[in-house]
Amino acid sequence: MSEDEVIIPVLGIMLPIIITLGAFVMIVYIRKFSNIERMAIIDKGLSPDLFKKESSTSGTLRAALLLIGIGVGFLMGVWLDRMFDLEEVGYFSMLFIFGGLGLGLAYFIEEKKMKAKQ
Repeated sequence: MSEDEVIIPVLGIMLPIIITLGAFVMIVYIRKFSNIERMAIIDKGLSPDLFKKESSTSGTLRAALLLIGIGVGFLMGVWLDRMFDLEEVGYFSMLFIFGGLGLGLAYFIEEKKMKAKQ
């Protein structure tokens, strides 16, 4: 058994574990340092209202319309594959076209909301 035959399975098992642990540690440290920063600002006597975020639905709207566009793109890709025998080209092209249309629609809806606020 060569060295490569032993290392590759070990990497295949260890890499997801290391990535998951690294992401967890990163999130914990980001939260810890942001909490320390907030406490320092509050100790200086500044208002904690600086940390409140405005609730916005734009991210949710954007994600929803993107996923709807991707779903319609997959359906259109299947239809193109069955009708014209385009194979992978139909799937990827329709996925990008309808995903982009979903993001464009989200942009126009967000712009309409911003104009209505002003």
